[in-house]
Amino acid sequence: MSLNSNIPSGPMATKWSKHKQDSKLINPKNKRKFTVLVVGSGLAGSSAAATLSELGYKVKCFCFQDSARRAHSIAAQGGINAAKNYQNDGDSVHRLFYDTVKGGDFRAREANVHRLAEVSVNIIDQCVAQGVPFAREYGGMLANRSFGGAQVSRTFYARGQTGQQLLLGAYSALNKEIASGGVKMYPRTEMLDLVTVDGHAKGIVTRDLVTGKIESHAGDAVLLCTGGYGNVFYLSTNAMGCNVTATWRAHRKGAFFANPCYTQIHPTCIPVSGEYQSKLTLMSESLRNDGRVWVPKKKEDSGKTPDQIPEADRDYVLERKYPSFGNLAPRDISSRAAKEACDEGRGVGPGGRGVYLDFAEAIGQFGAKTIAERYGNLFDMYERITGESAFKRPMRIYPAVHYTMGQTKRFLSIKGKRSVDSFHRELGLLIWDKCGMARTKEGLTEALNRIPALREEFWQNVNVPGSSDFTNPELEKAGRVADFMEFAELLCLDARHREESCGGHFRSEHQYPDGEAKRDDENFSYAAAWEYTGNLSQPTLNKEPLTFDEVHLAVRSYK
Repeated sequence: MSLNSNIPSGPMATKWSKHKQDSKLINPKNKRKFTVLVVGSGLAGSSAAATLSELGYKVKCFCFQDSARRAHSIAAQGGINAAKNYQNDGDSVHRLFYDTVKGGDFRAREANVHRLAEVSVNIIDQCVAQGVPFAREYGGMLANRSFGGAQVSRTFYARGQTGQQLLLGAYSALNKEIASGGVKMYPRTEMLDLVTVDGHAKGIVTRDLVTGKIESHAGDAVLLCTGGYGNVFYLSTNAMGCNVTATWRAHRKGAFFANPCYTQIHPTCIPVSGEYQSKLTLMSESLRNDGRVWVPKKKEDSGKTPDQIPEADRDYVLERKYPSFGNLAPRDISSRAAKEACDEGRGVGPGGRGVYLDFAEAIGQFGAKTIAERYGNLFDMYERITGESAFKRPMRIYPAVHYTMGQTKRFLSIKGKRSVDSFHRELGLLIWDKCGMARTKEGLTEALNRIPALREEFWQNVNVPGSSDFTNPELEKAGRVADFMEFAELLCLDARHREESCGGHFRSEHQYPDGEAKRDDENFSYAAAWEYTGNLSQPTLNKEPLTFDEVHLAVRSYK
């Protein structure tokens, strides 16, 4: 199979609008003849299902939660970007396009990124029409704030609850279509496999998570809107239910898996506090608008409280290393800066796995009331979890994994001695250690040697209690961890093959003297997608050269 992006021809600024004009239309009466299966009901799934139903198609929507409102989209905090230029600070579709290509370290297709920038302005209008209560200025206009990787204010937000409010808007649109009969909802239902006909996805196999019943559903098209796979690391900002199952089953049926090694690490999460944890808590990136990241300059000060460390002995690491962007440097850069400081022994808090995010200067300048209006719910959440008030002392944060961006009878018959969680934890810690923020060829090779042995032990020694005839969370987890066991190998294989550092993929062997990521444009400037060739076979790598006509390749710098 060949890798083909099918990007339309023509000038960048008009190719997508021309493509829409040239596309054939479907008669409204004929639309009712087609059925679309939508797997997932978060922001992507709910929006897609509602929109397709409004257009006249028959839609079946599946989610493993009991309600679409429980999708992990609800956890997004900081905001959503769009090139509206409401702040009159020089923003435009082209500038959002450029910032995104640069932020991705020149490893994305130009045309696809331009399309994203184009539709961003309309997405905000759609959300407002659905009732999303974005923050507004005094005069009634929608407010904006800054985010990492940009020098303009283009982020629309609803305090620190943007994902929740966006999901409620999409959920209301979905419910309207459910009530009208255009969408049939299947809650507490998990996709087990994909059905293909002549290489096209035409159906899915599902399991009712309450009764255990196995069913198949046919359709004319299948949309997978199932979220990311960050839980392969065990500890991540994702909800416990987030998994790679639907994606991996589609991959095994012929879908290419693109660049699994690109893992986005979020720089502002509450540090891990013990081995009992199964999830990490995200603190919105918007906090870096007013919070200043720092660590002690001297190792011996890392055990002191922040008030015991004078200003002269503080290292505002992002402001020092990236003066143009400061604390709003992109996520991968900010995350690595925090990790480097901790690796040097200058980390703070338990285990030295944390840096400070300090709001003292902003509180002194704007007042505690204003800061509370901007981030109040985030400050409350931080205090409930840590027992510390960010109004009185700096937050402690550390990077964590964020985005990435069946057969049930066998599980129940193994009757081994180890729990599903114990295998998941061991796998996650291995992947975080060898394929996390910093990777090496030696470490990745070690992981690729250890994963098959762990996977074999899993299939021989896992213990899944209960039965498949009723709700069984352990059985659900077993299936997802089994897929993680296979996916983790592809993740490490992709990371080892890419002998460069770029964006969310940092190989310690490939960096400039100042520690910045070093790309290899001559050998790795291509979109990469892996093709499944069987359990015992090496996957096939398909490549599509990346060309840049609007943005010229350059060393990514935020200094």
